[in-house]
Amino acid sequence: MRVSVTDAKAQLTELVKLAEAGDEIVLTRRGHEVVRLVPVATVLQGKDRRILMERLRGSALSKAQPGPGAARSQDFLYDEDGMPA
Repeated sequence: MRVSVTDAKAQLTELVKLAEAGDEIVLTRRGHEVVRLVPVATVLQGKDRRILMERLRGSALSKAQPGPGAARSQDFLYDEDGMPA
């Protein structure tokens, strides 16, 4: 949405709500884009960051599929006599 700076003065509260909801708000002066309203990204601190990391770690562990160990990971390349297949 493009809005002139002059018009934005009268509807700033509504424009901020729209930007927070994800709409792109561009303020113009004499028809040229000069400012874009965007929501501020939330930065997680301390305990909240730790909780997020634990959730991600748990999610990754639940999706992990067990496979052969490193010592046996290339066995499919060789036949029963140890020769390349």
